[in-house]
Amino acid sequence: MKEWRGRAVLVGGAMGILAVWELSVKIFGIPLYVLPAPTDVAAAFGTEWETLAGHGAVTTLEALAGIGISFILALALGILMDWFPAVKKGVYPLLVVTQTVPMLVLAPIFIIYMGFGIGPKILTVVLMCFFPVAVSFSDGLGRVDGEYVHLVRSCGAGKWSAYRLVKIPAALPSLLSGLKVAATYSISGAVVGEWIGAQEGLGYYLLRVKNGYMLDKVFACVAVIIGLSLCMNGAVRLLGRLWLPYERKHKPYNVIHTADTAAGWTMRHPAGCKCIRRSQETFIKEENVL
Repeated sequence: MKEWRGRAVLVGGAMGILAVWELSVKIFGIPLYVLPAPTDVAAAFGTEWETLAGHGAVTTLEALAGIGISFILALALGILMDWFPAVKKGVYPLLVVTQTVPMLVLAPIFIIYMGFGIGPKILTVVLMCFFPVAVSFSDGLGRVDGEYVHLVRSCGAGKWSAYRLVKIPAALPSLLSGLKVAATYSISGAVVGEWIGAQEGLGYYLLRVKNGYMLDKVFACVAVIIGLSLCMNGAVRLLGRLWLPYERKHKPYNVIHTADTAAGWTMRHPAGCKCIRRSQETFIKEENVL
């Protein structure tokens, strides 16, 4: 009920802002090339929806490709940094440094070397999305309770099995948190790459209508960009509900699921069964001594 009330307040506030915006434009007679009214933006969207849909599909494809590559690279680097602490000490500062360079500076360089195709846009998305996913996943792996790792390792599990059964599942919430941020950045990254140099995409369309002072179409394009960013974020949230069903019940993952995974491996794996038998034999001997 509280969630629905919050959404109702949000929708009501948005409608109020649009009403004030519309009335201000009409009452003060603000020209279209200065500030279009919401009705003008809606009309522009109605006349340009086919064009916006075509450019939006290109931008979405670039964003999906970029965030997919970022996800795979972040998984590999996150595990590598956690597996070898020396690698983390050397690579982590470099990741931070890469975020100090604006994408508007790098995008023209990518175009010089890679041309005006889809490659520079995907690379721009990768650089914008890789950092939050890699850092969140690496921090999540570092916060895993070592007792669960020691449990499966003491029962015969290898180092990779400990990652697969304990550390990676326990770090999934952190991974998804970074992925939510990256999903929102992905559309912006694709638009930045298209803005610098492209022949299609929302960034290209936005640059073209901006040069023509068609602000109603500019606002319509911005609305599409915002909508796509929210859809990407919502898709990651849906993925999180599928991956982590316990979140719907608000249960702490690290305590419940990780312990169940470690205990389940111990019961199923032959080495785990031997470990349990050894523990039982040791306990019986100690009882007999006492």
